[in-house]
Amino acid sequence: MTSLRSVTHPPAQTIFDLCAADIKPTREFAQWCDAHDPLAPFRSEFAIPTDADGKPLAYLVGNSLGLMPHAARTLINEELDDWAALGAEAHVHGRRPWVDYHTLFRAGLSELTGAHPHEVVAMNTLTSNLHLLLLSFYQPTRTRRRIIIERGAFPSDRFAVHSLVRMVGGDVARDVIEVAPREGETLLRNEDIEATIDHTGSSLALVMLGGVQYYSGQVLDMQRITRAAHRAGAKCGWDLAHAIGNVPLALHSWGADFACWCSYKYLNGGPGAVAGAFIHERHHADPPPRLEGWWGTNPATRFEMRSEFDRGAGADAWQLSNPPIFSLAPLLASFDIFHRAGLDRLQAKSRAMSGFIEIALRARMLDAIRVLTPIATPERGCQLSLFVDGGTPVARATYDRLLPRGIACDFRYPSVIRVAPVPLYNTFDDCWRLVEALG
Repeated sequence: MTSLRSVTHPPAQTIFDLCAADIKPTREFAQWCDAHDPLAPFRSEFAIPTDADGKPLAYLVGNSLGLMPHAARTLINEELDDWAALGAEAHVHGRRPWVDYHTLFRAGLSELTGAHPHEVVAMNTLTSNLHLLLLSFYQPTRTRRRIIIERGAFPSDRFAVHSLVRMVGGDVARDVIEVAPREGETLLRNEDIEATIDHTGSSLALVMLGGVQYYSGQVLDMQRITRAAHRAGAKCGWDLAHAIGNVPLALHSWGADFACWCSYKYLNGGPGAVAGAFIHERHHADPPPRLEGWWGTNPATRFEMRSEFDRGAGADAWQLSNPPIFSLAPLLASFDIFHRAGLDRLQAKSRAMSGFIEIALRARMLDAIRVLTPIATPERGCQLSLFVDGGTPVARATYDRLLPRGIACDFRYPSVIRVAPVPLYNTFDDCWRLVEALG
């Protein structure tokens, strides 16, 4: 696969830069943006859900499940055809031989994460990878055993960290430190996280946070936090479930020790799609302890069935089992679309659409709805989290009115409606329809 950043695109992304700088909260402006959108043709490459009358929904829930690329069906059918025609021989003689199938995703993943190809691997699912990487990078000692996580972390992250601490004989109350927004605030402050790291100092073993907060949509300063963790002598890992395919990442240059993500949100890999992991190359030559499996062995000797673990190169050595081909295939379609769209243009359109929603809501003086997501564009991606005043019953009633009006988004307790205008397939008119329905 060609490098995503090597593609030369016309300077049409400046249209989105202009939109972001001079947004007019009207439907006419939204339609003008759509008419001049250089990414508009990509919408036709996705299956857009429809309502009972067959009209396309304003599908603003790509932060939970991305839409299906039409090409995914073809790719899966091709693998089914190879299975039918070749059986086991498809491992070596299929149109995309299965024995090396996971290598097809290195280029795309390295570009989306800002990593070297040998630092990333498509494998397992998100929480499985999180467990595997925590086992490698949380190595508590008598004096250095504390982990910093976020108080509002996604439940799986909390469960993984707490269960590992208990498994190694630790005390969650003592060994897990939670960072949280200040009293009366809803967002984390990077300086507070850094101060907590500095204060914990020599007792800190690991910092493990979400790069994009699932509830508020806030993007943390991953580079700053990673450097602070290393300054304290600790490791730093990231859950990028809401970040990959959404915001720019530079995991290698930031120096993150590890990261993991799912592929069914912004990467459009389908429900339960194969996830991925990043392990910085400085850990490859002398790796930390890890669980081992056959598919993590050297491919040159793998089928000699040796009794000792002859590890594979780079992040591949963390693999356990051979990859599920039918669950990986849709990602090939999605990565091809990312490749042709261009990351810079996607980011510019994302910022313009989220800005349009925010300004349009403000213009309609919907005082009962507040945007939790930071205003500063480096601190947000596609997602806007809308907090509805009046408690959970009012917020839920507001949300329940949206789907009958053709708006698909999601709800998070106690009172947040999350909307994600994804630049690959959403339109500015989708954003306008949302504002109208809320109003």
